[in-house]
Amino acid sequence: MITLSVDAMGGDHALDSTVPASQAVVANNPDLRIVLVGDADQIRARLGNGPDRDRISVQAASEVVAMDDAPAYALRKKKDSSMRVAIDLVAAGQADACVSAGNTGALMATARFVLKTIPGIERPAICAALPRLGGGHTHMLDLGANIDSPPEILFQFGLMGSLLIRCLGGPADPSVGLLNIGVEEGKGNETLRATADLFRSSSLNYRGFVEPAEIYMGSTDLIVCDGFIGNIALKSSEGVAQMIMGALREEFSRSLAGKFAALASRPVLRRVKNRLDHRRYNGASLVGLRSTVVKSHGGSDAVGFQHAIEVAMEEVRKDLVTQIANSLIGEQARESARA
Repeated sequence: MITLSVDAMGGDHALDSTVPASQAVVANNPDLRIVLVGDADQIRARLGNGPDRDRISVQAASEVVAMDDAPAYALRKKKDSSMRVAIDLVAAGQADACVSAGNTGALMATARFVLKTIPGIERPAICAALPRLGGGHTHMLDLGANIDSPPEILFQFGLMGSLLIRCLGGPADPSVGLLNIGVEEGKGNETLRATADLFRSSSLNYRGFVEPAEIYMGSTDLIVCDGFIGNIALKSSEGVAQMIMGALREEFSRSLAGKFAALASRPVLRRVKNRLDHRRYNGASLVGLRSTVVKSHGGSDAVGFQHAIEVAMEEVRKDLVTQIANSLIGEQARESARA
């Protein structure tokens, strides 16, 4: 059995997304148990007595980390928050992984403090798989855990991301690109140029600088960037996708002919909507920790949060943390030998 601890109170929708998502995933996975952490009375009231209730338990927590709480404040002052207790359950071996839609900075700080990082990794990073035209996925990190990362940390992100893709069954030698404003070697700031030098002298399959369009239109397996840049790129992309679908609805509803065209195009539009629905790609791994922690988008609904839970399940089933740690030892030995 796989046991996941879920921060039931985290995120903009909290219990409205975490409880129904947990019930849906448990119903579809008989080898799964979920511990919902938070206000016990509220959680039990939402749960009711469903057919799979025996595989969903409740762990009380008296505090909630607010979305605007400073990470240091959440870490020091809210030790009985739903987020902290959910992570503590993983540290105690009572859960295999934690899922939260809560405050990103607080989640990263708390997980790093409680669970520690894999030896050789200084900072964990948030990594997610994003859809690209023609099928397949582009993995991207960091998506918001670290702001203003120096070259050495960006290089570690590339190393961790490459190992993650390999361990998930992707290419044995995934291609890596460094997100920049242009592909020419002279583009970008000093940090990016110094990072590129580290990649070029490594054994990674480094392709060079890539522009933002490469995320969704290219063939690069892994795109590396600082968390500030990555988070803006991700949220901008989500906004563009929603704008496109909204514009289509507006145009199809302008006239009777447009409404007939929409009716005829419904199967295609439905498939396009599914491909652009960011909820299907919700759930980002905090790569570099000694245990599995998955971050859900703070504004995710039940559908999106369900995908985040499924990401955590897949990582536990593949024992991803152990695979990355073992692979990292070998990779660092090869890098040292090259140096």
